[in-house]
Amino acid sequence: MTEENTTNPGEASEQAAPNFAIQRVYLKDLSFETPMGVEAFLKPKQPKIMQDLNIQVSQLNDGLTEVVLLLTVTATVDSRTVFLIEVKQAGLFAFQGFDRNVYTQVVNTACPQILFPYARETIDSVLNRGGFPPLMLPPINFDAVFVQAVRQQAESTGAAEPATDTIN
Repeated sequence: MTEENTTNPGEASEQAAPNFAIQRVYLKDLSFETPMGVEAFLKPKQPKIMQDLNIQVSQLNDGLTEVVLLLTVTATVDSRTVFLIEVKQAGLFAFQGFDRNVYTQVVNTACPQILFPYARETIDSVLNRGGFPPLMLPPINFDAVFVQAVRQQAESTGAAEPATDTIN
C-alpha cells in the first residue's frame, strides 16, 4: 500500500517543536589553594566543609546559551582554611522554540544538572592530587533549588506576570 503524505515538504511548520541540545561541556576555570600547607595533614580534627553554588548565564547569538556552574568548596579547622577549591564548569547549550518561562527553568535546572557531575569529578580529582581524600559531594536537586529561588523572589518583589517571549 502507498501512504499519502499530507504535508508539503517545502512548507516549514509555523512553530517548530522546542529543541534543546548540548553543544559542549568544558572546564572554564579552576583554583585550588592549601593555605595551611603541610600543617593541614597534621591536624587530627575533621575539617568543616562549606559549599557555595551559583549559576551564570550568558545568551550568545544563534540560540546558544553559555551556562556556568560556579562551585566553591572550603574546608576549615578552628576557623583556619585547610583548602579552598573553586570550579567554573561550563556548558554551551542550544535552545530553540522555548517560551521565556520554560527557557529560564531549563537553564536553571537541566543545565546545572548536566554540569554538576563534571564539577564534582574535577573537585574530587584535584583534592586527591592535593593529598586530600575525595569529598564525594552529594547530588543537588536543582529543581527544588529553582522552585525555592522563584518563591523567594516572588515574596521579595511581589508576584509579577512572567514574560512569555520565545527563545530562538
